[in-house]
Amino acid sequence: MNTTLAVPRVERLLQDGVRAGVFPGAAWAVGDAGGALAGGGVGALVPGGEPVGADALFDLASLTKVIAVWPVVGALVEDGKLALDVPLADFWPETAGHPVGDVTPLQLLTHTAGLPLRANLRALYGSDPQDVRDGVVRERLRRRPGEAVEYTDRAALLLGYLAEFLTGGRPLRELARDRVWEPLGMTETRYGPLPAGLARRTAATEYDEESGTHLRGTVHDFSARLLGGACGIAGAFATAGDLGRFLRQVLDPVRPPFGPGWTAQSLRVRTGELTPARGLFWHLAPGTTARDDVWAHYGFTGTAMWVSPAHGRWAVLLTNKLYFTRATGPVTGVRDAFRVLVFP
Repeated sequence: MNTTLAVPRVERLLQDGVRAGVFPGAAWAVGDAGGALAGGGVGALVPGGEPVGADALFDLASLTKVIAVWPVVGALVEDGKLALDVPLADFWPETAGHPVGDVTPLQLLTHTAGLPLRANLRALYGSDPQDVRDGVVRERLRRRPGEAVEYTDRAALLLGYLAEFLTGGRPLRELARDRVWEPLGMTETRYGPLPAGLARRTAATEYDEESGTHLRGTVHDFSARLLGGACGIAGAFATAGDLGRFLRQVLDPVRPPFGPGWTAQSLRVRTGELTPARGLFWHLAPGTTARDDVWAHYGFTGTAMWVSPAHGRWAVLLTNKLYFTRATGPVTGVRDAFRVLVFP
């Protein structure tokens, strides 16, 4: 353990979160390009249940965007198969003649494409995956591309579809596994639904009226469930250790699936004077500026990752706050305090 990481204060912060009912359990890790420096688990996978251990799996929610879509797109860019500043209709026939055809991959990655803010897939397009895809591709824009920064799940969904098109129809589930997770040794990371044995060591999320129980091993995000458990929006499960392996690569991208050029493009402000400032899918950690160089992404289930080239450090905090509530205020306070402790 590295005492400069204030490990006792981190553990106390997370234990206080359990006691206060912010989340049943949490796993965390902090490290550098060489590996993990500290980490651990507090609380339980379900209240009163098995303690959170090193093998605990969490529903990553929107962290899926960063560990699946972002690196797959980066690999395609570095392979010369995708240019970020070319309108989609110029090379993706499926989008030709539709408003989204005027959007560039760069605008999708910076959430400046003007897409509708809510996914709302089933209500708009039904339950057939092809109908959903057709509807998303043909949907009208909310704003002119490049006009504003507005986070939307649809950006990652479209980029996932784009990656599948550029690879001859290979499902995103396979692209993420074969091109990213397996090369990085992320052996515990996978899209759900998880088999029973893995589900038993997964942190439970929200109560599901249909099944009459809290979800474990089935993705919480309804869009991902509608699309078979895997899409650009959400669906991945992982351990804190596996996310550490991914973030080591972000800090020191010396091997596939993506190189230093992609991380350099991504971990800098790409939205000009628009606010909030964003890189490529990554955003500046709340309470920091570009000078601090601490980049983050969060997930609705209570998950978070940070990386900072300037500090030479990465951090992971996985919780299942959604077990108790959809409110974000309490877990936001814990995340912000955690970030301050690990990036002093």
